[in-house]
Amino acid sequence: MPTFKLTIAYDGSEYVGWQRQASGVSVQSVLENACAELAGGAVTVRGAGRTDAGVHARGQVASVTIDRAIECRTVVRALNWRLPLSIRVLEAVEVPGNFDPRFDARYKAYRYRIWNSPVLSPFERAYVWHVREPELDVDRMDDAARLIEGTHDFAAFQGTGAATLGTRRTVFSSRVGRDAGSQLILYDVSGDGFLRHMVRNVIGSLVEIGRGQHPPHWMLAVLGSGDRRQGGPTAPPHGLFLMEVGYEQPAAPDERR
Repeated sequence: MPTFKLTIAYDGSEYVGWQRQASGVSVQSVLENACAELAGGAVTVRGAGRTDAGVHARGQVASVTIDRAIECRTVVRALNWRLPLSIRVLEAVEVPGNFDPRFDARYKAYRYRIWNSPVLSPFERAYVWHVREPELDVDRMDDAARLIEGTHDFAAFQGTGAATLGTRRTVFSSRVGRDAGSQLILYDVSGDGFLRHMVRNVIGSLVEIGRGQHPPHWMLAVLGSGDRRQGGPTAPPHGLFLMEVGYEQPAAPDERR
């Protein structure tokens, strides 16, 4: 029974998130239905991490065991034939049966996209947070973003109602930049794990700094408070993308501004 590591991209707009739910359509449940047709029986698809409703992925990783001999390229072709166009399997690689996409991961990388202009392109509306005005100070945002690199207690950026026991995480890289020639601002962050809503809560605070409501070092005050109420708002889900799940140590962050 071969086990496959699947790299998956999806538009999360129409799903209740990655994880199967009692009601609503999840990415995991759609994948399991497609894999079951291929396997000829029920299967479980295990993901590297959960994404919330409306969050997208360019590089989610999952594993599935199929009780038949089948080539990797056939898995990709057969699953994509069965899946809706909003979910694509980009790659399938055969791995040992004990491969765990969640616990074997060394890092995850996310990107948050902000459109900072009075007028939003209709082609971007489902994939950005539209911050109409003022023009955000990207350098201040980047200075603040870098302050959370390292190992910290991120309780102040955890979503309310989360059941996580520990809130210490290591952020390897946290950087903000403007996409050249456009109104698009990109926040890229990688770390060994992320709390519920952590990236969206961080970006909410960074936007307040970019608006001039706080100095960059306010980020450390929020981080040190351990209190979610001290930070900025939770950014909307549709600007967030899971970009990559890595299984080797990440490269050192690029120091260029």
